[in-house]
Amino acid sequence: MAEIKMVWNGNTKGNGKIQGENLTTDIAIPQSLGGSGEGADPKELLIASAATCYATTLVYMLETKELPVTDFTMDSEVNVSKEDGIKIIHQPHIVLSSEATEKQREAVDRAFMSADKSCAVGNMLKKADAQITIEGKVTVK
Repeated sequence: MAEIKMVWNGNTKGNGKIQGENLTTDIAIPQSLGGSGEGADPKELLIASAATCYATTLVYMLETKELPVTDFTMDSEVNVSKEDGIKIIHQPHIVLSSEATEKQREAVDRAFMSADKSCAVGNMLKKADAQITIEGKVTVK
């Protein structure tokens, strides 16, 4: 179970704070919606949750396969519209050591898709008709 406590100060131009066991974040209504914009908005929190779930799942899978990962970065974005619903794109970039084999490189490519299928947050979002796309990249250095 996860628990978050929230405190809000003021009106729409105000701000708040959410706090969990390992998370403290300022929140606010975006300026584009009449708020102060002085904190994370719901879309940022949604993509942060989806990205963190995918990334930690991927890291676990790569470690389990004992792949020679030297670096891992990822960009993620979310677009929400009435027409298309929720669309999330994760762009993980894995760097393998120069000794990595073609088999290991292929294992990373498979892990990109396996992590997507295993991520609990992503699966919840997919049940709500969210579309999640993985655009993985592997580099050997």
